[in-house]
Amino acid sequence: MISVPPSTAGQIQGATESIVLDGESLTIERLVRIARAGARVELAPQALDRIAACRAMLEGKIAAHEVMYGINTGIGEFSEVVLTDEQVEQFQRYLIYNHAAGIGEPAPVEYVRAAMASRINVHTRGNSGCRPEITLTLAEMLNRGVTPVVCQKGSVGASGDLAPMAQIALLLMGEGEAWLDGERLPGRTAMERAGIPIPGLRARDGLATINGSNFLTAMSALELYDIDRWLRHAEIACAMSLEALLANLKPYDERLHKLRGFAGAVRSARSIRRCLDGSDLATGRIHTKVQDAYSMRSTPQVIGAAHDAVAYSRRQVETELNGTGDNPIFLTEEGATLTGANFQGTPVSLPMEMVGAAVTMVSVLSERRLNRLTNPALSVGLPAFLTPNPGLFSGMMLSQYTADTLIVEQRLLSAPAVTQSIPAAADQEDFVSMGMNTAIKTRQILDNAHGVVGIELMAAAQALDFRDHSFGQGVEAARKVIRRHVAHLDEDRPLHVDHTEMKALVRSGEILDEVEARIGTLD
Repeated sequence: MISVPPSTAGQIQGATESIVLDGESLTIERLVRIARAGARVELAPQALDRIAACRAMLEGKIAAHEVMYGINTGIGEFSEVVLTDEQVEQFQRYLIYNHAAGIGEPAPVEYVRAAMASRINVHTRGNSGCRPEITLTLAEMLNRGVTPVVCQKGSVGASGDLAPMAQIALLLMGEGEAWLDGERLPGRTAMERAGIPIPGLRARDGLATINGSNFLTAMSALELYDIDRWLRHAEIACAMSLEALLANLKPYDERLHKLRGFAGAVRSARSIRRCLDGSDLATGRIHTKVQDAYSMRSTPQVIGAAHDAVAYSRRQVETELNGTGDNPIFLTEEGATLTGANFQGTPVSLPMEMVGAAVTMVSVLSERRLNRLTNPALSVGLPAFLTPNPGLFSGMMLSQYTADTLIVEQRLLSAPAVTQSIPAAADQEDFVSMGMNTAIKTRQILDNAHGVVGIELMAAAQALDFRDHSFGQGVEAARKVIRRHVAHLDEDRPLHVDHTEMKALVRSGEILDEVEARIGTLD
């Protein structure tokens, strides 16, 4: 049994920052602070009023025996089965039992915390019909560091992320398991130690906790945050490689990209050129080719397209974070109940497929620059495979092999999950988004991407050691960080240690932070 939570989340206890959830202002950055830094959550007073008003309306409908899906009916194929008054209360427990049907190792704590915050924000809109105690309990679990143990796999991304969210709902009945202070405990024990009363589940409470695409959306939000930072690392790596390969910098003139009009390309060209400010390449003191290969001159267009994809996906994710993703939904002022499919994960998963493909695309471009750094026919006078003694030593020859295998895996993972719907529930749920698959494979694509760009950064630093001209300020800052972690390759050594160290360095953000401290934010 796993004894520590699979997480990189920060310290939960003692967190001082509070983020107010009101159903309309939750951003990706705020969600990251809740998920990773342990920021406390508070419910806006008007949000609690909306939740209470909606619940009062719903209880009136229940008392009047109005037939409502998932409240006094079964779910899925059993939606036409009307429950008795006695069964209504029991149904929520069995609903959660039935849907807690995931499989595999626990999801990282940060994913679970982000999903909980996302679901709380849905409730604050006042359309879900649960008791206020349910939402407040979820908030207290976040604030006191009680994180349900959730199998990451099992959701098909429609009718909500039912399997993982149901494992969160088990805690509301004093069941399931949870992490608390690094220990895996029975759910009731964790709640009692944290001093959180167990609210139990009454009519609607269970379905209101699970019936949205909150898990895949939360994962996507954290991934977009990390991908934005990774793309900036890719721009730093490009600048270092351009410096080492004595590139012509005209393709990085902002005016060129403004004439075409794509915001991402303008941003990328500006960032790369800023990394090169102060370089002898920028002053024209070094002779360069009239025109370089595509991998050296089309980076702004390629990384720029990735920036544009991330920007679109960000809008979709933040819309979902602040939307009513539930079924049914209740309109308090009108006294109306609407059933539909606002749990459908496609509005998030489709753009995230594009982002995963974009990360793979940028990784391919990185590997092509790596090839030029190591190939003596293309490296403008650099020693073969960046070793001072070719033949006796092979230098970084095998580094390219490693990058290549990571990219092949990325390409396989870039096949879309959103086209892979398999009907379920006796064809009542005959089209699903498979959005959780998208979120999981996007994280794997990004994990490989950290390795690919890390290897390019390592190779570029090695190549710069053979150059004697003045480097750009951002390039020099990055090179110094790399040298704190990985020594110059003066003779062959096992490179798996260096590759792994570089991957971790990119993931940590240390290079980016130091470069931006030197030259300003790359945006």
